[in-house]
Amino acid sequence: MSSLQKSILKSKLPPSGVNFGIGSRVSKSKGFQRKRDYEPVQWVPYFDHSKDVAIGNDTFHIYTKGVEGPLLVLLHGGGYSALTWAEFTKSIMAMVVCKVMAIDLRGHGDTSTTNEEDLSADTLAEDVAEIIKAVAEDSRIILVGHSMGGAVAVRAAPLIVNLCGLGVIDVVEGTAIDALASMQSFLRSRPSSFSSICQAVEWCVRSGQIHNIQSAKVSVPGQIKNIETNKLATHDIDSLSHSSCESNTETVILREDIIQEEESVNMPPPPPPTATAAIRKYVWRIDLSKTEKHWFGWFKGLSTAFLNVSVPKVLLLAGVDRLDRELTLGQMQGKFQMQVLPACGHAVHEDVPDKVAEAIATFMVRQKFAEPASDFPRTFPAC
Repeated sequence: MSSLQKSILKSKLPPSGVNFGIGSRVSKSKGFQRKRDYEPVQWVPYFDHSKDVAIGNDTFHIYTKGVEGPLLVLLHGGGYSALTWAEFTKSIMAMVVCKVMAIDLRGHGDTSTTNEEDLSADTLAEDVAEIIKAVAEDSRIILVGHSMGGAVAVRAAPLIVNLCGLGVIDVVEGTAIDALASMQSFLRSRPSSFSSICQAVEWCVRSGQIHNIQSAKVSVPGQIKNIETNKLATHDIDSLSHSSCESNTETVILREDIIQEEESVNMPPPPPPTATAAIRKYVWRIDLSKTEKHWFGWFKGLSTAFLNVSVPKVLLLAGVDRLDRELTLGQMQGKFQMQVLPACGHAVHEDVPDKVAEAIATFMVRQKFAEPASDFPRTFPAC
């Protein structure tokens, strides 16, 4: 492939700093020449309970694990679900004594509300505060959010009286707002539907939205729904056969807007469309393009709001280039801890769940929020 062709392909993708819940960096794995297993995985190996919480006329879905220690409340990015935290939960529970509650935010996952379109930062923050009040009023709370969920965590922090710590993952006001201009074109470039859950898992891995295939197998079913039943794809997993979820280079989805790896030059061209390939069975759980009116509100004023939260804070980034001027000054003044985790995409907690867990666990132990459950590697914060 010529450098000009590569440049054209890259121009079709949003910048690497998109802080919206969707990764845009490509996977560097060398395994695409082999047959791979994209069979989805249920939540059971990762969480103890999957249950609903009624708040007025709305029903919020949560996943929980653990019975002692402070409560980590985990908030996903736009388009994801609580299952995005599965591998992270598995890792951190082995490092510190704590409890975990991962929430399907309004309009996402298995949560059902009377107004699915009200995804304003204030509404989402109030939802989180009400859920915590309903199920964890007596626990010490550490809020951790990724991308849009990080912005929601910052807005929710002043509403939670028992908050003791705040963690924000790969969202910075300046780079997030800059990236919004390219979001609609990026969303249009995604497949609008899939014929199977396995196909959706494969696309998310091969496009670089999620670099970690193990995480994608449990996370992606929480992002799509069955158009016939209107239920989340997680409800269909038990009925799948293993053989239907194996794929090789002849059956993958190839799109011109996806940068393939270097060796893909020698891969055979994609097969012609068939009746089977055209089947529409699953679509995205939420149409993110219709939430555009809320995008600016998620991130505007985020840096100031983050710095004004009075509890100890930690910021995890996929690259130091994401830090804006206000946060740079705040970091130099020691107002928060910062950790840069290179060699991963925007979905940091899915791509390198062990590293993110180490950073959060170190933060919790250092601030005396939790006791260590093992002798895990301690990360050295930037301040």
